[in-house]
Amino acid sequence: MSLATHPELDSFARDNALDGLTNPSLRAIAEGREGYTVEKARRFLEFQARIDAELLKHPIITDNAYTAWFEHGRQSHEQLVAFIVQFSVFSNQFLVAQLQKTLNADTLEGMRASKEILANEIGVVFNAPARQKAQSDDPDREGDPELVSTEGSVDGGVFRFRAAHFEWLLRIAEKLGLQFQDIGRRMHGTESTLFFCDELIRLYGSEDYMTSQAASYAVENWAAAGFWDQLVTGFVKYNETIGAPLPLAFFTWHARIEGQHAAHTQEELEELYFDRDVDEDAFIETGNEMLDGVATFWNGLDDERRRIAAI
Repeated sequence: MSLATHPELDSFARDNALDGLTNPSLRAIAEGREGYTVEKARRFLEFQARIDAELLKHPIITDNAYTAWFEHGRQSHEQLVAFIVQFSVFSNQFLVAQLQKTLNADTLEGMRASKEILANEIGVVFNAPARQKAQSDDPDREGDPELVSTEGSVDGGVFRFRAAHFEWLLRIAEKLGLQFQDIGRRMHGTESTLFFCDELIRLYGSEDYMTSQAASYAVENWAAAGFWDQLVTGFVKYNETIGAPLPLAFFTWHARIEGQHAAHTQEELEELYFDRDVDEDAFIETGNEMLDGVATFWNGLDDERRRIAAI
């Protein structure tokens, strides 16, 4: 049986009470792929309802006090410097967690997916459409996040030092009066920032595959929940108040790419559920642990910006 079009898949979902399942899963069930059954799909939808209620309503996803404040664009120079320093520590230390996730992958496909993220972080650009490649022929703009694609694969992509995400952040930092040695290193991290970084290594980069997957699902849903857009809005408003606007492409690029990740994250969760035996309680518990680590980071930033304001 082949269901190639979305209307046919929608009809199949309605007939089998599977509304809410992604198209790849619906297609696999309709085609009788091993492990994909209507009964298991209904169990997954019950699990998804638990995830929606017990994980995705975590306060750091629904009510991030720091990014809500940042969005107004009323940061002082000192508050913005503090933010960039701590964000640079998280961004740089994330490489450690991503490397751990790569090394601990339990399939070649999983390792390659992790390498995609790691390689892109350090400067391998995704294969870009021809128009973008033509635009980026200017050597002065190679690696410019305004031109770098958010789609494609690093397989066959080109490495550019200037395309490393840390270097994108460094360009902002330098505009704020910071230098290379002032950002990125653990020595610059606050206790709350380093706790978050270490939780990423412990959970997201865990040797236990299911722990890693639960943490990854939590991280991806946090990243896709809109905080990047809040940061961009705040930066744009801040730039309107100063004479030399900050380069924002690091943040606008991430806002663009995270919007594309949400659907893939859901498809990956369904594939995990149909392919493996998932301990639902452990998955939700681990996801919340990861989000608690995320919350510690943002709450630390919120405390710091209040402390700076009180000086």
